Amino acid sequence: MPDATLPTVEDAVALGLTRDEYALVCEKLGRAPAQVELAMFSLMWSEHCSYKHSKRLLGSLPTEGAAVFMGPGENAGAVRVSGDLVCAFKVESHNHPSAVEPFQGAATGVGGILRDIFALGARPVAVLDSLRFGEPTSERSRYLLDRAVAGIGHYGNSIGVPTIGGEVYFEGPYETNCLVNAMAMGLATEAAMIKSAAVGLGNKLVLFGASTGRDGIGGASVLASAEFGEDDADKRPSVQVGDPFEEKKLLECSLELLRLGLLVSLQDCGAAGLTSAASEMASKGEVGLEIDLDVVPLREEGMEPFEIMVSESQERMLCVCTPERVAEVVAVCEKWEVHGTAIGTVIEDRVMRVVQHGAVVGEMPVEALVDDCPMYDLHPEKPTTPLYPAPEGSLAADAPLRDTLLALLGSPNIASRLPLFQQYDWIVQSRTVRRPGQADAAVLQLPDGSALAASIDCNGRRVACDPYVGTVEAALECAANLACVGAKPLGTTNNLNFGNPERPEVAWQLTEAVRGLGDACRALEAPIVGGNVSLYNQGVDGPIYPTPVVGMVGELPRADAAGRMGFLVEGDVVALAGWNATPVLEGSELAKLRGDALPDGLPGYDLAHEVHVLDVVREAVRSGAVSSAHDIAEGGLLVAIAECCLAGGLGADMTEIPASIDPLMVFGERKGGFVLSGPRAALEALDVPLDVFGTVGGDALRVGVAGGEAVSWTLEELAHAHAALGPLFP
Repeated sequence: MPDATLPTVEDAVALGLTRDEYALVCEKLGRAPAQVELAMFSLMWSEHCSYKHSKRLLGSLPTEGAAVFMGPGENAGAVRVSGDLVCAFKVESHNHPSAVEPFQGAATGVGGILRDIFALGARPVAVLDSLRFGEPTSERSRYLLDRAVAGIGHYGNSIGVPTIGGEVYFEGPYETNCLVNAMAMGLATEAAMIKSAAVGLGNKLVLFGASTGRDGIGGASVLASAEFGEDDADKRPSVQVGDPFEEKKLLECSLELLRLGLLVSLQDCGAAGLTSAASEMASKGEVGLEIDLDVVPLREEGMEPFEIMVSESQERMLCVCTPERVAEVVAVCEKWEVHGTAIGTVIEDRVMRVVQHGAVVGEMPVEALVDDCPMYDLHPEKPTTPLYPAPEGSLAADAPLRDTLLALLGSPNIASRLPLFQQYDWIVQSRTVRRPGQADAAVLQLPDGSALAASIDCNGRRVACDPYVGTVEAALECAANLACVGAKPLGTTNNLNFGNPERPEVAWQLTEAVRGLGDACRALEAPIVGGNVSLYNQGVDGPIYPTPVVGMVGELPRADAAGRMGFLVEGDVVALAGWNATPVLEGSELAKLRGDALPDGLPGYDLAHEVHVLDVVREAVRSGAVSSAHDIAEGGLLVAIAECCLAGGLGADMTEIPASIDPLMVFGERKGGFVLSGPRAALEALDVPLDVFGTVGGDALRVGVAGGEAVSWTLEELAHAHAALGPLFP
């Protein structure tokens, strides 16, 4: 390599490596690294790319199942759904970029997860998003919410992929670090799917898509692998800039290249850009790659080798093809007006060799770059003092039942998300059977009349109360949402959003959450097929709530039989089904409104019982035995009933709630409970704990508990309270 001033250990530390890691790099290379090599190691050995604090934990998760077609290790996972169709899906985070520049951070988060899907050969058919912000009373949080939602809508709407569902929570611990997680789904035939391993000595590495610029340099290490501080505004140049119209061309070009059989392998350029895409392809194929930087299409003059190799410019893909196919590949790229350039060759030596102006400027063993990153053991310790302050209360503990329900319906974590979803196109591609607000899960019709359902969920405050139980609840919530539309889980993806894992209390949260996720997914027979870990979501005020977001995909035999949450039939009876234990107020939404501190632990679950209830509810929906189904979540039983009234435009008379239910317990929370409506005989035939206590009808909700005086709310009053978030989206 040409003589140059080599970077120092201080340069390595500035790039995010530790001094010991720099010494290990020198040991692996047998010398000090050159500038481009150090930049590449700093990214590939970053938390974001290597999972060095979580990889050992993730090995405990279940990854095999009857429906699994492609498990962890590729750009996304995939499950078999109908005939020879498979569904590819994955969730990823763009948290730190969104906290710095919310519009582009959220937009490129959508773009990145879509590329993960079509890198497998699947056409993206849906996006769901999972968002967390500080309290909406905060000017910063309102700004982040507004711009992140705008970015999601801009990218998804422009590229023509519907945003069919999602969730948003507002909690104080997300004030510094907002969370923007995006989940995408795609469809392909089994034969059309492709992997990313570079194989075939002498084959050519072709880069196609947008040109390479300086935007996004160091995003994986500067943004995604460190705590936030007061200089975050200076990190804006590390945020990628997206162009959905360029990605639409890239999508169609990729699928045409695959349809014509021109490619050996395909990989998207995401975090760490060319560095990660190329080195991971080489690692999976057990080969080496030589890359010529002189032919990489650049959008800026004078870019240094390290800038080209680590740029995270968006809308780029890498593929491998045989030498005789290069001209055909480039011709298809020209048709779609995307750059198509052969930039490298598959070589026998298992190295990443970077060449410029005919000279080698970097050469690193593939194993050292990808496989030999040091893995760290966590040192979990349960904290002995509370990690999070009590929330500021806004509701008196003795507030009457009538006021309490209205306050809960208008609380930021329960109020209608329709003003948010109205900024998204949820029906483009004409597959959407159940859209936001109609059912607990989104539903997409498949060509044979069957359907896919999807849900994404996690209540970080509940996980903060009890990382194990709270994560079990997140998985149960997703499965319950699927059951309410008649869908059986096929597979699961997850995004583990946590604070600094080097701190024992955060390590404990992460360890317990992964244990809970594994136990729940094994019980639900919904294996993990892929996911993402986002750590160091922590600032000067402490860590975020631990937020292991769970995304789940299920199938149902008939799209036209998909369930709804709203009451549909006047005269139907209403029942509470499923609960085998009393819900609790601790850790609930009502407790937050009252300003109660988080409890140290939550009641556990009998997972066998929960699975049985899910099976019964799912079959009742599929068979048409029930008219509506809605799971009980934030706010408890009475909030769930009010949501059923609002979704269906019908009131209900609940004056038969049994005396065994304490008045306060109608706001207690616990997974596994459902509000069902339908004919009395059909409901009473269900093999689950059941209380029938109401009738659908009228234009008001009337409730009487334990023989007390009935309280009523008109549907208009309930709707007004539920629309509290509307002013945030003028």
